[in-house]
Amino acid sequence: MRWWSVANFVSNAGTWMQLTVQNLLVLQITGSAAATGLSMSVQAAPALLMSVLGGAAVDRWPRKLTAAVSQALLGAIAFTTAVLVALDRLDMTSLMVLAAVTGVVATVDNPACALLGNDLVPAEDVPSAIGVGALVHQAGRLVGAAMAGVAVGFLGTSAAYFANGVSFLFVASVIPFLRPAAGAVREAAAGPGPKDTGSDMSVREGLAFFARRPRLMALAGVTGISAVFGRNYGLTLAVLVTGPLAGGAGSFGTVSTVLAVGGILGAVLGARLRRPSVRLVGALAAAGALLQVVAGLSPSVAVLIVLVLPMAVVESVSDTAGTAVLQTDPPAHLRGRVLGVWGSIGTVWSLGGPPALGLLMELAGARGALVTGGLLIAGAIGAGHLLRRRRTATPVVVRTEEGDVQGRSALSTAA
Repeated sequence: MRWWSVANFVSNAGTWMQLTVQNLLVLQITGSAAATGLSMSVQAAPALLMSVLGGAAVDRWPRKLTAAVSQALLGAIAFTTAVLVALDRLDMTSLMVLAAVTGVVATVDNPACALLGNDLVPAEDVPSAIGVGALVHQAGRLVGAAMAGVAVGFLGTSAAYFANGVSFLFVASVIPFLRPAAGAVREAAAGPGPKDTGSDMSVREGLAFFARRPRLMALAGVTGISAVFGRNYGLTLAVLVTGPLAGGAGSFGTVSTVLAVGGILGAVLGARLRRPSVRLVGALAAAGALLQVVAGLSPSVAVLIVLVLPMAVVESVSDTAGTAVLQTDPPAHLRGRVLGVWGSIGTVWSLGGPPALGLLMELAGARGALVTGGLLIAGAIGAGHLLRRRRTATPVVVRTEEGDVQGRSALSTAA
């Protein structure tokens, strides 16, 4: 698990280097901010339709082999892009094709790598392993974004792509040597279920399981409304700081740094969770939404910075708890397909959320969007909790009469 965490840190740093540089590269080629957004959408779009297929592949194929091959393919794509950039042969069409291929490979790589980390530890330690993964992700994001500027400044744009390719190959070379800890061998060695062989290894069973599982549907609802109205702080807080609060780029940089630090602290706390639940995810999401409402009413940048830290901590712990529920609730032979379904749903949020939030900001301004969004999140979660309580079945007491069947109470419970 230590080696896997180190490999993930290296890979995350390389990925964020490439993502940071890719936006700059598109701007250099086209001079259009719209084209930058288009390149990001092209890379994310395959997950909308193909994540369910990628999840089925993860359930069918050996997990370590699947993760190693997908990492090697991503490395090859990064190296190809680096060569084209170095030779000044990369145009917008080539970049879009490479971004789309990256998105296709990621539909298999993401669930494979996520579940591979869980296979290395005993079942009771899976929530902690997910928390460690969130911590590694946040740390890699900070380091990668910082290294992107250094790489471009001293070595050129192609160096960031080359470094990302090396990071993928490093992960692929580590995977064959990973060994599960004591107590995780049986879990890791578990193969597909009896119904998951041959042509029946389809996405349909994963979709059916997700749709019929109230916990997962509730988790999707909480995460969805939070993602649309509460998680796009890079957009809402940027407009709030530079607009009503009259701050500059430096002030927003400070806010962004505090958000990152809060995310790391939240990941550390999330790693200590032993029994995460959807109820905990909802409670944390509602608390974060109320903090967002207060942040939207901040009179100054200083007050906003004080509020941003607990907002980021609560969001990070909530994300870690939700991921733990998602990856541990389904049976082992269905987890890849359930993650695939989740990937498709998450793509809808990531593609549709920013435009919806942007429209809300146009209508209500930055403060109004934060306050309205926070109230919508908290209100929806509260309403869902009340409906769940009202729908909970009330036990019926059956009176025992003379001559009644012996053991009627037990029979009634069974029925």
